[in-house]
Amino acid sequence: MADLVLLRHGESTWNAENRFTGWVDVDLTAKGESEARQAGGLLAEEQARGLALGVLHTSLLTRAVRTADLALEVMGRTWLPVRRHWRLNERHYGALQGKNKKETADEFGLDQVTRWRRSYATPPPPMSPDDPGHPVHDQRYADLPPGALPATECLADVVVRMVPYWEDAIVPDLRRFGGVLVVAHGNSIRALVKHLKGISDDDIVGLEVPTGVPWWFRFDDGFTPIDDRFLGDPDAVRAAAEAVARQAG
Repeated sequence: MADLVLLRHGESTWNAENRFTGWVDVDLTAKGESEARQAGGLLAEEQARGLALGVLHTSLLTRAVRTADLALEVMGRTWLPVRRHWRLNERHYGALQGKNKKETADEFGLDQVTRWRRSYATPPPPMSPDDPGHPVHDQRYADLPPGALPATECLADVVVRMVPYWEDAIVPDLRRFGGVLVVAHGNSIRALVKHLKGISDDDIVGLEVPTGVPWWFRFDDGFTPIDDRFLGDPDAVRAAAEAVARQAG
């Protein structure tokens, strides 16, 4: 058997401001730092019971990197080998990035913004390549061909980039180490879970991934999930997921 722990980063500054963040590189709030440490504490408890995580995967975005660092510090696992990859980045929200979700809903109508935010195959308006915030202007993606970098994404697009990463990077590490920690984002985690659990296109849009709550998957020898659960108090996990769902837009 092998173990995979998925962890959405702690609350970011733009989560707190209810803004579309996407690939914009924002930091954690004090609450987000606390969530990361709490996640580390929950994982340390499971570690004492036998959970053995041998490698860390994160996105290239600071909020995921810092969440991982804080959690591993609590776990006493800061020495873990690290893989970082753009395929674990949050969904790119195109021209919506930086906008307040409620104000965007007031401008375009809640139904339209809900389609952009939650439908499986409807991306928001794209970001112009001339926009300074476009990833082609970000040094961390300088080695990638410009055509590989999104100007906008729907969840279906994130699935397309996440499944190869699962197959080519995470599965080999599950074979090698037996336990993998992935610290990423709401939509990259949602995309991976869709693939792992065979969730339909219609149902996946209703899946809420709370910030700072470890999600533990256990796999058989064929890397089919046989069990999964969120760590921590179930009522607290439910409240955290409901808080995500209440965000306007």
